[in-house]
Amino acid sequence: MSRRVPITKMHGTSNDFVVLDNRRAKIADLPAFGRHVCDRHVAVGADGLLAIEASSVADAKMRVINADGSEAEMCGNGMRCVARWLAENGEGDARRVETAGGIIETAVVRREPSFDVRLGLGEPEATHRPIAGYDAWSIVMGNPHVVLFVDDFDAVDLEALASSLQGTPEHPEGTNVHLARRSGDGLEVRHWERGVGRTMACGTGAVSCAVAAISAGIAVSPVAVRVPGGTLGVEWTPEGGAFLTGPAERVFDTDVLA
Repeated sequence: MSRRVPITKMHGTSNDFVVLDNRRAKIADLPAFGRHVCDRHVAVGADGLLAIEASSVADAKMRVINADGSEAEMCGNGMRCVARWLAENGEGDARRVETAGGIIETAVVRREPSFDVRLGLGEPEATHRPIAGYDAWSIVMGNPHVVLFVDDFDAVDLEALASSLQGTPEHPEGTNVHLARRSGDGLEVRHWERGVGRTMACGTGAVSCAVAAISAGIAVSPVAVRVPGGTLGVEWTPEGGAFLTGPAERVFDTDVLA
């Protein structure tokens, strides 16, 4: 029997999501629900579904379902949206949120003129190695990333390159792929995400690009990372944890059939 469940449409630097409080909705088949509600032709439309669930080790748990129904370990832009959702629903401005990639510390740092959230993402794992003939880094931020430094974004077929790196021995479960270049006092980045394709922003991808750039001596912390959907701030020093700060926008609340 069909029923209606409340959802919230949100975005972080134009990386958009449907947020579901699954503590109340109790959707059993989240991948199927995610594929449906993220379809831009027949439902709300989004890059992914963020399901908030109960946690035994933190204040809440976030599950990330990509638009194709696959599940990701973590999502930085999505985590900021969940942090805002929790704050505006009376659950506190500083929360610890469990993910498949570890526990993330969230803190609302301001509400006006933009609603900004700072995330403590833990220590990244960075490996410098050539990939597909490019100067590249493999970064793990709870989820996997490949960062390639290029001079000209248009000279690289990002979709083809990213597709060629999926399911390889180095990345058997796939990887997110990012192109980065120096821009003023920061970085300019383009993103391709597993289960979605090109996106306007990738939070953990922005952090991965900054970590790679700092490690390579291209940038110093804090780094302004300019993505198609806006600008994100990244702080990181070697041997320490990484922090991501950026906006979280609430677009509308509605309910959908489940």
